[in-house]
Amino acid sequence: MLKNILIIDDDEDILTVIENVLTYNKFKVSAIQRTDDILKDVEKYKPDLILTDFLLSGLDGGKICQIIKKNPQTCQIPVILISGYKDLALSYGNFGFDAFLNKPFDIKLLLNTIKDCLDKADMLLDQ
Repeated sequence: MLKNILIIDDDEDILTVIENVLTYNKFKVSAIQRTDDILKDVEKYKPDLILTDFLLSGLDGGKICQIIKKNPQTCQIPVILISGYKDLALSYGNFGFDAFLNKPFDIKLLLNTIKDCLDKADMLLDQ
């Protein structure tokens, strides 16, 4: 079964590129530009992994991550935080994310990071 990835980025060009790369690499992809209720979006899209930009309108990526990781029904979902402002994003703290990628990032690094996070999540579910 294809793994489902929810991408959240308010830059439509980046969203399209990531969506195309992941679809080509056999992932099911849902892409949105913003969220005001991430738990509602998780219920709707049922992602196996969330890839979110840090700076967003609506909830920012840090807050999205905190909400996901504090909720018992969603805390097992890996979250990868991406940002072109690494120092800014990391200065606010970890937020509980599973991985961080600095924009611009190499596509191979993105795919490897996603695979690593999904593999770790699968191992935890098998325990």
